[in-house]
Amino acid sequence: MRPSLLDPLFAPITSLAGVGPKVATLIERVLPADLGDRAARAGDLPFLLPNSVIDRRNRPGIAYAAEGAIVTLDVRIDRHQPPPRGNRSVPYRVYAHDDTGEITLTFFHAHAAYLDKAMPEGEQVVVSGRMEWFNGRPSMVHPDHIALASEAHNLPLVEPVYPLTAGLSGKVLRRAVAQALERVPVLPEWQDGAFMRKHSFPDFRAALERVHNPADPLDVAVEGAAWRRLAYDELLAGQVSLALVRAKVRRLSGRPLTGDGRVVEKLRAALPYSLTRSQEAALAEILADLAEPERMLRLLQGDVGSGKTVVALLAMARAVEAGGQAALMAPTEILARQHLATIAPLAAQAGLKTAILTGREKGRERTETLAGLAGGSIDIVVGTHALFQGSVTFRNLVFAVVDEQHRFGVHQRLAITAKGDAPDMLVMTATPIPRTLVLTAFGDMDTSKLTEKPAGRQPIRTVTLPLERLDELVGRIRDAVAEGQKIYWICPLVEESEEIKLMSAEDRFASLKPIFGDRLGLVHGRMKGADKDEAMRAFKEGDTRVLIATTVIEVGVDVPDATIMVIEHAERFGLAQLHQLRGRVGRGDKPSSCVLLYKDPLGETAKRRLSVMRETEDGFVIAEEDLKLRGEGEVLGTRQSGTPGFQIARIEAHGDLLEAARDDARLILSQDPELQSQRGEALRLLLYLFGRDEAVRLLRAG
Repeated sequence: MRPSLLDPLFAPITSLAGVGPKVATLIERVLPADLGDRAARAGDLPFLLPNSVIDRRNRPGIAYAAEGAIVTLDVRIDRHQPPPRGNRSVPYRVYAHDDTGEITLTFFHAHAAYLDKAMPEGEQVVVSGRMEWFNGRPSMVHPDHIALASEAHNLPLVEPVYPLTAGLSGKVLRRAVAQALERVPVLPEWQDGAFMRKHSFPDFRAALERVHNPADPLDVAVEGAAWRRLAYDELLAGQVSLALVRAKVRRLSGRPLTGDGRVVEKLRAALPYSLTRSQEAALAEILADLAEPERMLRLLQGDVGSGKTVVALLAMARAVEAGGQAALMAPTEILARQHLATIAPLAAQAGLKTAILTGREKGRERTETLAGLAGGSIDIVVGTHALFQGSVTFRNLVFAVVDEQHRFGVHQRLAITAKGDAPDMLVMTATPIPRTLVLTAFGDMDTSKLTEKPAGRQPIRTVTLPLERLDELVGRIRDAVAEGQKIYWICPLVEESEEIKLMSAEDRFASLKPIFGDRLGLVHGRMKGADKDEAMRAFKEGDTRVLIATTVIEVGVDVPDATIMVIEHAERFGLAQLHQLRGRVGRGDKPSSCVLLYKDPLGETAKRRLSVMRETEDGFVIAEEDLKLRGEGEVLGTRQSGTPGFQIARIEAHGDLLEAARDDARLILSQDPELQSQRGEALRLLLYLFGRDEAVRLLRAG
């Protein structure tokens, strides 16, 4: 049960005064929390931190106030001049003065009664807003704040500015945040005292107060003590929950997987090449993990084409030697079928039986596969998440490989865990993930890296080309087709949309059809599975030579003799995605090239991205650059898929706190695995505050 102390924060935001269903919907748009399918709560608002401030401490006096400056003035009201009756186009003017000069306060469509009450003639008043000078006369149009001198202490001198959306006013949002802030109870401290002193952290509530009611712009700075305190809370909540998942997953296990090496040796003999040094090292780490009684949780990172699948296959062979079954799960059907194409012929030579299971297998084929898994006659199964649905049972699943992890959240890891007797798990990703993000998303995993390309792979020449030179490019591609080369041509959209004027796959296909005729193919995400497979088959076998595609082919599609990759509107893609797409060529023994077509004028970020692509092919360098340019939520794919899109922490500013949070979480749980100490109880509150309720449930489930 959630502690009742937190109930006020878990009430819907519509329980706040002035927040009806319409305003609630607008506020939900600006909240950093990943709401999933729940409604926003009052407790989400304190974590909506200001993105800047307006500093109103400048009080120069009327005569010394610069044009365009935001100033606060102490003035005496001289007289009101309402517009003539029936003429709303003339503004309402209020004249005032201080010791240095006179000023006109101007209001359009004003409510006379309100202004009379706010600024009575003869009274001392404080106004704050932007100064304007017309023909040497100072004026202020619609001051942001007006207060009688006796109430001036209520004026926010450093005013926080929140992210807004159309239809939501800053005033309404500030009022809602202030009310939510009042509901934050005084909570027991969950941070280590010595750590707090070292970093001069305020307590949790004081940190929130300081950021939302700043006395100085520093209070709202990402590197200021208040923001860092809150970022550390969020990182700690994340690391504690990952560590709890890890502990749960590890606790469930306990059997070493060792074999006599027969099957593994047969497989090695069947390979047409020898493994690279880093493949050998990664395989050794995995086999050592499998031999331990604790359950393996390992992340295998390797750039596109670095040979992860083969390492996974050799590891799966070890699991079969030990008397169990292995499963390989891919995020899409195209990928699952491709893994099978790589694995099945090699496995057959080593005497292993393989099968595939996706949403498409129906009828007898499906029934036979299910029977083979339950009976144990199938050694290795490849599939999509259909593998882990209720109807699928394994005789003895001991090893699961998950491809492209960032599409799978922690929940899926637990679902897989439930399928076997807690299978060992290897996660593979072709998106090189910067070290800091490995900690946030996979803080519960050990990592292996594949850093070399397999022998025989050619470097890829990358060039950038403005769209104006498209005809030249088409001419070059015509020559390449005549020489028998294969070309990918990537477009950002499936069909042209009203809002964005970009070339879509369907339009580009239509424009190139007269030139390439039936040598041209098309594949995109809205096509039926069978049509996609057919388009890929035709390209692979050379019936078509130019394949127009959307980013469907970004991950894992393998056509070794494709040598040219054209990416249209390259400025619209992130670095990681450009790198993934480029990795689809250069897989054979012929030199390959990648053409980044862009539309001028380019923004700074797009320029930097394209030049990084020209400078390096190293996925890890590219990932670090990508993190600098885009921030963490984007690098791991969408923010919604259970990835660390943080509410408060900014990896580029708070990376140093991340390692501290991981070490702290591991230390806490080694001493207090059930979080029952005084600090443990406080940490449970922290987990609830940051929406990590699942982790608290794991504690109860034991």
